Amino acid sequence: MSERLYIFDTTLRDGEQVPGCQLNTTEKIEVAKLLESLGVDVIEAGFPISSPGDFNSVLEISKAVSEPTICALTRAVKKDIDVAADALRLAKRKRIHTGIGVSPQHIYDKLRSTPEKIVESAVEAVKYAKRYVEDVEFYAEDAGRADVEYLARVVEAVIKAGATVVNIPDTTGYCLPNEYGAKIKYLVDNVPNIGRAIISTHCHNDLGMATANTLSGILNGARQAEVTINGIGERAGNTSLEEVVMTLRCHKDVAIDTNINSRLITKASHLVSSLMNMPVQPNKAIVGRNAFAHSSGIHQDGVLKQRQTYEIIDPQDIGLNE
Repeated sequence: MSERLYIFDTTLRDGEQVPGCQLNTTEKIEVAKLLESLGVDVIEAGFPISSPGDFNSVLEISKAVSEPTICALTRAVKKDIDVAADALRLAKRKRIHTGIGVSPQHIYDKLRSTPEKIVESAVEAVKYAKRYVEDVEFYAEDAGRADVEYLARVVEAVIKAGATVVNIPDTTGYCLPNEYGAKIKYLVDNVPNIGRAIISTHCHNDLGMATANTLSGILNGARQAEVTINGIGERAGNTSLEEVVMTLRCHKDVAIDTNINSRLITKASHLVSSLMNMPVQPNKAIVGRNAFAHSSGIHQDGVLKQRQTYEIIDPQDIGLNE
Protein backbone atom coordinates (compact mmCIF):
# COMPACT_ATOMS: atom_id res chain seq x y z
CA MET A 1 0.00 0.00 0.00
CA SER A 2 1.29 3.48 -0.88
CA GLU A 3 2.20 6.03 1.74
CA ARG A 4 0.15 9.22 1.65
CA LEU A 5 1.55 12.52 0.40
CA TYR A 6 -0.57 15.55 1.28
CA ILE A 7 -0.98 18.15 -1.46
CA PHE A 8 -0.97 21.76 -0.25
CA ASP A 9 -2.03 23.99 -3.13
CA THR A 10 -0.90 27.60 -3.00
CA THR A 11 -2.11 28.67 -6.47
CA LEU A 12 -4.39 31.26 -4.83
CA ARG A 13 -1.66 32.70 -2.59
CA ASP A 14 1.92 32.23 -3.80
CA GLY A 15 0.78 31.48 -7.35
CA GLU A 16 -1.30 34.62 -7.52
CA GLN A 17 1.68 36.84 -6.66
CA VAL A 18 2.59 37.03 -10.36
CA PRO A 19 2.45 40.71 -11.42
CA GLY A 20 -0.69 41.43 -13.44
CA CYS A 21 -2.31 38.05 -12.77
CA GLN A 22 -4.50 38.80 -9.75
CA LEU A 23 -7.93 37.20 -9.49
CA ASN A 24 -11.09 38.64 -8.01
CA THR A 25 -12.96 36.78 -5.27
CA THR A 26 -15.46 35.17 -7.67
CA GLU A 27 -12.62 33.81 -9.80
CA LYS A 28 -10.77 32.55 -6.73
CA ILE A 29 -13.88 30.66 -5.59
CA GLU A 30 -14.13 29.04 -9.05
CA VAL A 31 -10.52 27.86 -8.78
CA ALA A 32 -10.99 26.73 -5.17
CA LYS A 33 -14.01 24.59 -6.09
CA LEU A 34 -12.04 22.90 -8.86
CA LEU A 35 -9.12 22.33 -6.46
CA GLU A 36 -11.60 20.65 -4.10
CA SER A 37 -12.80 18.39 -6.94
CA LEU A 38 -9.17 17.72 -7.87
CA GLY A 39 -8.64 16.34 -4.37
CA VAL A 40 -6.08 18.72 -2.88
CA ASP A 41 -5.75 18.39 0.90
CA VAL A 42 -5.02 22.03 1.75
CA ILE A 43 -5.88 25.25 -0.09
CA GLU A 44 -3.78 28.25 0.89
CA ALA A 45 -6.42 30.87 0.19
CA GLY A 46 -4.48 34.06 0.84
CA PHE A 47 -2.51 36.38 3.13
CA PRO A 48 -5.39 38.10 4.96
CA ILE A 49 -3.56 41.06 6.47
CA SER A 50 -2.02 42.04 3.11
CA SER A 51 -5.25 43.55 1.71
CA PRO A 52 -9.04 43.69 2.21
CA GLY A 53 -9.33 41.66 -1.01
CA ASP A 54 -7.20 38.83 0.36
CA PHE A 55 -9.11 38.86 3.65
CA ASN A 56 -12.44 38.64 1.82
CA SER A 57 -11.19 35.87 -0.47
CA VAL A 58 -10.15 33.69 2.48
CA LEU A 59 -13.52 34.32 4.13
CA GLU A 60 -15.53 33.50 0.99
CA ILE A 61 -13.46 30.44 0.03
CA SER A 62 -14.01 29.15 3.57
CA LYS A 63 -17.76 29.24 2.88
CA ALA A 64 -17.54 27.83 -0.66
CA VAL A 65 -15.55 24.62 -0.07
CA SER A 66 -15.78 22.09 2.75
CA GLU A 67 -13.43 19.16 2.13
CA PRO A 68 -9.93 20.71 1.98
CA THR A 69 -8.33 22.47 4.91
CA ILE A 70 -8.36 26.23 4.31
CA CYS A 71 -5.05 27.87 5.15
CA ALA A 72 -4.16 31.53 5.68
CA LEU A 73 -0.61 32.91 5.65
CA THR A 74 0.83 35.25 8.27
CA ARG A 75 4.14 36.63 9.40
CA ALA A 76 5.26 35.87 12.95
CA VAL A 77 3.28 38.92 14.08
CA LYS A 78 0.32 38.81 16.47
CA LYS A 79 -1.78 41.24 14.41
CA ASP A 80 -1.29 39.08 11.29
CA ILE A 81 -2.42 36.03 13.23
CA ASP A 82 -5.47 37.82 14.67
CA VAL A 83 -6.58 38.87 11.18
CA ALA A 84 -5.96 35.40 9.71
CA ALA A 85 -8.02 33.77 12.46
CA ASP A 86 -10.87 36.17 11.76
CA ALA A 87 -10.73 35.44 8.01
CA LEU A 88 -10.82 31.69 8.73
CA ARG A 89 -13.70 31.83 11.19
CA LEU A 90 -16.19 30.13 8.83
CA ALA A 91 -13.85 27.38 7.57
CA LYS A 92 -14.83 23.79 8.37
CA ARG A 93 -11.14 22.83 8.57
CA LYS A 94 -8.69 25.66 9.20
CA ARG A 95 -4.95 26.16 9.40
CA ILE A 96 -2.79 29.18 10.22
CA HIS A 97 0.54 29.24 8.38
CA THR A 98 3.00 31.42 10.25
CA GLY A 99 6.77 31.75 10.13
CA ILE A 100 9.96 33.74 9.92
CA GLY A 101 13.29 33.78 8.08
CA VAL A 102 16.01 31.44 9.33
CA SER A 103 18.94 31.97 6.93
CA PRO A 104 21.83 34.33 7.75
CA GLN A 105 20.57 36.59 4.94
CA HIS A 106 17.16 36.86 6.60
CA ILE A 107 18.27 36.91 10.25
CA TYR A 108 20.92 39.60 9.90
CA ASP A 109 20.17 41.53 6.69
CA LYS A 110 16.37 41.51 6.43
CA LEU A 111 15.24 41.20 10.05
CA ARG A 112 18.27 42.85 11.73
CA SER A 113 17.98 40.26 14.46
CA THR A 114 19.89 37.39 16.10
CA PRO A 115 19.46 33.60 15.90
CA GLU A 116 18.27 33.50 19.51
CA LYS A 117 15.60 36.16 18.97
CA ILE A 118 14.37 34.37 15.83
CA VAL A 119 13.77 31.17 17.82
CA GLU A 120 11.88 33.19 20.45
CA SER A 121 9.71 34.90 17.80
CA ALA A 122 9.00 31.59 16.06
CA VAL A 123 7.89 29.87 19.27
CA GLU A 124 5.79 32.86 20.33
CA ALA A 125 4.02 32.99 16.95
CA VAL A 126 3.18 29.27 16.97
CA LYS A 127 1.87 29.43 20.55
CA TYR A 128 -0.22 32.49 19.70
CA ALA A 129 -1.70 30.87 16.57
CA LYS A 130 -2.45 27.76 18.62
CA ARG A 131 -4.90 29.84 20.68
CA TYR A 132 -7.08 30.09 17.59
CA VAL A 133 -6.60 26.80 15.71
CA GLU A 134 -5.33 23.32 16.44
CA ASP A 135 -3.64 23.01 13.04
CA VAL A 136 -0.63 25.37 12.88
CA GLU A 137 1.97 25.21 10.14
CA PHE A 138 5.33 26.92 10.64
CA TYR A 139 7.45 28.05 7.70
CA ALA A 140 11.20 28.44 8.15
CA GLU A 141 11.68 31.02 5.40
CA ASP A 142 14.80 30.58 3.26
CA ALA A 143 15.57 27.24 4.91
CA GLY A 144 17.38 26.33 1.69
CA ARG A 145 20.24 28.66 2.66
CA ALA A 146 20.01 28.12 6.42
CA ASP A 147 22.57 26.34 8.57
CA VAL A 148 21.12 22.86 9.00
CA GLU A 149 21.95 22.54 12.72
CA TYR A 150 20.28 25.88 13.43
CA LEU A 151 17.31 24.87 11.27
CA ALA A 152 16.93 21.68 13.31
CA ARG A 153 16.96 23.75 16.49
CA VAL A 154 14.17 26.01 15.18
CA VAL A 155 12.09 23.05 13.99
CA GLU A 156 12.39 21.26 17.33
CA ALA A 157 11.33 24.42 19.18
CA VAL A 158 8.24 25.13 17.04
CA ILE A 159 7.05 21.50 17.21
CA LYS A 160 7.39 21.69 21.00
CA ALA A 161 5.31 24.90 20.84
CA GLY A 162 2.55 23.08 18.96
CA ALA A 163 3.28 23.20 15.22
CA THR A 164 1.59 20.32 13.40
CA VAL A 165 3.39 20.93 10.08
CA VAL A 166 6.91 22.30 9.53
CA ASN A 167 7.52 23.85 6.13
CA ILE A 168 11.13 23.82 4.86
CA PRO A 169 11.08 26.29 1.94
CA ASP A 170 13.76 26.69 -0.69
CA THR A 171 12.54 30.27 -0.95
CA THR A 172 15.05 31.41 -3.55
CA GLY A 173 15.23 28.19 -5.56
CA TYR A 174 18.90 27.93 -4.59
CA CYS A 175 19.30 24.28 -3.56
CA LEU A 176 20.50 21.33 -5.60
CA PRO A 177 18.26 18.26 -5.21
CA ASN A 178 20.85 16.31 -3.21
CA GLU A 179 21.34 19.30 -0.87
CA TYR A 180 17.63 19.78 -0.30
CA GLY A 181 17.00 16.07 0.24
CA ALA A 182 19.91 15.90 2.68
CA LYS A 183 18.43 18.83 4.62
CA ILE A 184 15.11 17.01 5.01
CA LYS A 185 16.88 13.78 6.01
CA TYR A 186 18.95 15.66 8.60
CA LEU A 187 15.73 16.91 10.22
CA VAL A 188 14.20 13.41 10.19
CA ASP A 189 17.32 11.97 11.81
CA ASN A 190 18.22 14.74 14.26
CA VAL A 191 15.04 16.47 15.51
CA PRO A 192 13.89 14.37 18.51
CA ASN A 193 10.18 15.33 18.24
CA ILE A 194 9.95 15.29 14.42
CA GLY A 195 7.44 12.42 14.61
CA ARG A 196 4.86 14.86 16.04
CA ALA A 197 4.74 16.95 12.84
CA ILE A 198 4.56 16.55 9.08
CA ILE A 199 7.52 17.89 7.11
CA SER A 200 6.48 19.98 4.12
CA THR A 201 8.39 21.03 1.00
CA HIS A 202 7.98 24.45 -0.62
CA CYS A 203 10.38 24.85 -3.53
CA HIS A 204 10.81 27.71 -5.99
CA ASN A 205 11.98 27.29 -9.55
CA ASP A 206 14.64 30.00 -9.94
CA LEU A 207 17.18 27.47 -11.22
CA GLY A 208 14.61 25.13 -12.77
CA MET A 209 14.83 22.54 -9.99
CA ALA A 210 11.62 23.03 -7.99
CA THR A 211 10.10 19.67 -8.89
CA ALA A 212 13.40 17.82 -8.52
CA ASN A 213 13.97 19.37 -5.10
CA THR A 214 10.42 18.61 -4.00
CA LEU A 215 10.74 14.96 -5.02
CA SER A 216 14.12 14.71 -3.28
CA GLY A 217 12.46 16.06 -0.13
CA ILE A 218 9.64 13.52 -0.43
CA LEU A 219 12.07 10.63 -0.91
CA ASN A 220 13.86 11.73 2.25
CA GLY A 221 10.79 11.93 4.48
CA ALA A 222 8.63 14.97 3.64
CA ARG A 223 4.93 14.06 3.47
CA GLN A 224 3.41 17.34 2.34
CA ALA A 225 4.26 19.11 -0.92
CA GLU A 226 3.39 22.78 -1.52
CA VAL A 227 2.60 23.29 -5.18
CA THR A 228 0.70 25.40 -7.72
CA ILE A 229 -1.24 24.59 -10.87
CA ASN A 230 1.05 25.03 -13.91
CA GLY A 231 3.90 25.87 -11.50
CA ILE A 232 2.87 29.54 -11.44
CA GLY A 233 4.26 31.94 -8.87
CA GLU A 234 6.67 34.78 -8.21
CA ARG A 235 9.77 35.06 -10.38
CA ALA A 236 10.30 31.66 -12.07
CA GLY A 237 7.38 30.08 -10.21
CA ASN A 238 6.70 27.28 -7.73
CA THR A 239 6.73 23.51 -7.85
CA SER A 240 4.13 22.28 -10.33
CA LEU A 241 1.28 20.18 -8.88
CA GLU A 242 0.90 18.12 -12.03
CA GLU A 243 4.60 17.26 -12.23
CA VAL A 244 4.79 15.96 -8.65
CA VAL A 245 1.53 14.01 -8.89
CA MET A 246 2.29 12.35 -12.22
CA THR A 247 5.92 11.58 -11.36
CA LEU A 248 4.74 9.60 -8.33
CA ARG A 249 2.05 7.88 -10.44
CA CYS A 250 4.66 6.88 -13.05
CA HIS A 251 7.14 5.61 -10.45
CA LYS A 252 4.97 3.12 -8.61
CA ASP A 253 8.10 1.58 -7.05
CA VAL A 254 8.36 4.72 -4.88
CA ALA A 255 5.11 3.66 -3.11
CA ILE A 256 4.07 7.22 -2.24
CA ASP A 257 0.88 8.63 -3.75
CA THR A 258 -1.63 11.47 -3.46
CA ASN A 259 -5.42 11.70 -3.38
CA ILE A 260 -5.42 13.77 -6.59
CA ASN A 261 -7.96 12.91 -9.30
CA SER A 262 -5.47 13.24 -12.15
CA ARG A 263 -8.22 13.27 -14.79
CA LEU A 264 -9.00 16.86 -13.74
CA ILE A 265 -5.41 18.10 -14.19
CA THR A 266 -5.90 19.38 -17.74
CA LYS A 267 -9.14 21.13 -16.76
CA ALA A 268 -7.44 22.81 -13.80
CA SER A 269 -4.48 23.85 -15.95
CA HIS A 270 -6.75 25.44 -18.55
CA LEU A 271 -8.88 27.23 -15.96
CA VAL A 272 -5.92 28.81 -14.15
CA SER A 273 -4.22 29.74 -17.42
CA SER A 274 -7.41 31.36 -18.71
CA LEU A 275 -8.39 33.28 -15.57
CA MET A 276 -4.86 34.59 -14.99
CA ASN A 277 -4.22 35.23 -18.67
CA MET A 278 -1.02 33.20 -18.35
CA PRO A 279 -0.48 30.93 -21.36
CA VAL A 280 1.20 27.62 -20.57
CA GLN A 281 4.47 27.25 -22.47
CA PRO A 282 4.05 24.64 -25.24
CA ASN A 283 6.87 22.41 -23.94
CA LYS A 284 5.69 22.50 -20.31
CA ALA A 285 5.79 19.02 -18.77
CA ILE A 286 2.43 17.23 -18.46
CA VAL A 287 0.13 20.12 -19.50
CA GLY A 288 1.95 21.89 -22.35
CA ARG A 289 0.26 21.48 -25.73
CA ASN A 290 3.35 19.68 -27.07
CA ALA A 291 3.62 17.29 -24.11
CA PHE A 292 2.03 14.50 -26.17
CA ALA A 293 2.94 15.73 -29.67
CA HIS A 294 5.41 13.82 -31.84
CA SER A 295 6.98 15.44 -34.91
CA SER A 296 9.88 13.03 -35.42
CA GLY A 297 9.01 10.24 -37.87
CA ILE A 298 10.83 7.72 -35.72
CA HIS A 299 8.79 8.79 -32.67
CA GLN A 300 5.52 8.73 -34.63
CA ASP A 301 6.28 5.22 -35.87
CA GLY A 302 7.04 4.03 -32.35
CA VAL A 303 3.88 5.58 -30.87
CA LEU A 304 1.66 4.14 -33.60
CA LYS A 305 3.02 0.66 -32.88
CA GLN A 306 2.92 0.98 -29.09
CA ARG A 307 2.17 4.24 -27.22
CA GLN A 308 4.47 3.37 -24.32
CA THR A 309 7.46 3.44 -26.68
CA TYR A 310 7.63 7.23 -26.27
CA GLU A 311 4.78 8.12 -23.89
CA ILE A 312 5.10 7.27 -20.20
CA ILE A 313 1.72 8.86 -19.37
CA ASP A 314 -1.61 8.03 -20.97
CA PRO A 315 -3.07 11.42 -22.01
CA GLN A 316 -6.47 10.30 -20.75
CA ASP A 317 -5.02 9.92 -17.25
CA ILE A 318 -4.75 13.72 -17.05
CA GLY A 319 -8.12 14.29 -18.71
CA LEU A 320 -6.75 15.01 -22.18
CA ASN A 321 -9.15 13.60 -24.73
CA GLU A 322 -7.33 13.60 -28.04
